[in-house]
Amino acid sequence: MDKNIIKKIRNFIGKDVKAQNESKKLIVVIRLILILVIAYILINVFFYIPKLDFVKALFYVLFLAVFFSIFVMSYHFRSITVLWTFNTLMIVWIWSNVHMFGWNIGVQHFLMVILTLYFFSSYKKYAGKILYAAFLCCLRILLFYIYHYKEPIWPLSAGDENILQMINTIAIFSCISIIAFIFSNSTQELESKLVNYNAMLEKQANTDALTGLYNRRKAMEYMDYLTSGQAGHSGFCLCICDIDFFKNVNDNYGHDFGDEVLKGISGIFMEEMKKGNFAARWGGEEFLLLFPDCNGDEALIKLEKIRQRIKEMKIKKDDYEVSITMTFGLTEYDYINGLTATLKEADEKLYIGKQKGRDRIVF
Repeated sequence: MDKNIIKKIRNFIGKDVKAQNESKKLIVVIRLILILVIAYILINVFFYIPKLDFVKALFYVLFLAVFFSIFVMSYHFRSITVLWTFNTLMIVWIWSNVHMFGWNIGVQHFLMVILTLYFFSSYKKYAGKILYAAFLCCLRILLFYIYHYKEPIWPLSAGDENILQMINTIAIFSCISIIAFIFSNSTQELESKLVNYNAMLEKQANTDALTGLYNRRKAMEYMDYLTSGQAGHSGFCLCICDIDFFKNVNDNYGHDFGDEVLKGISGIFMEEMKKGNFAARWGGEEFLLLFPDCNGDEALIKLEKIRQRIKEMKIKKDDYEVSITMTFGLTEYDYINGLTATLKEADEKLYIGKQKGRDRIVF
């Protein structure tokens, strides 16, 4: 089939409702189910061609006209009107089929299609859903007691009943699948969007907007985790580091240039502090680095590589090319005195490094 024809059919079936504040999804589902029901009736007509008489033909033509009219209604009436018209006439059609052809053809199972559609199409209305389910359940029981052993008006052979049972099963499963797919697919998309949105909010809450590193809040949260005993780490090293003469950079080249310096240094941290290590912007030009399962000597080797990379980094602006250095205060976590004392010790070592001329690691 030509792609343009398929597109036109899809656009025709998917045409939006005229009323405002109504979901197009419900009306599209009803249209698709109507197409399946009309196709089901036409298959039955084809099946009965050798046995059709005027009354049977009139029966099929009447319901074809009914369901086609509902299909046309879907383009001109509110969704709720179409839904209840469809439900009511489906019940009439189901009852008529059971009355004419008997219980064994299985057409009564179309009641499950109506129930599924109503449950998916109604927002909240829990009491209404329960009442409607109870009504359809009672209706099915009533049909069973009236027609299970009653001879139908147009009796069928066992073979014909089996064929119609199979056709009914395919039609009913197709209808329920359409309802479940369209409504659940949109629900899954919404859930996926919510999950992604929550992940984005969590990232924003834990990340420094300028540098992309974790922020102080996340750093404190992670250190609490490391010190709680839940992490299973044997210990960790902590480093507070600071950009040397950063105030001069801002004063001489502007805050925009200072931001580029922060981003450049953060990029190095992101590259070097992988595989379980942790880097955060502690505040201003200060950064916090954590090395789980590392002793001081191992962390010192990693820090030396970072210090050297930062020293070799060139930040360019206009005709200027600026080099940056950092000073690092490194310590091992003190299990006896706790986190506050460890942070204070790292800060004091950073201060000692500043006094001794900067661009160094004090451990």
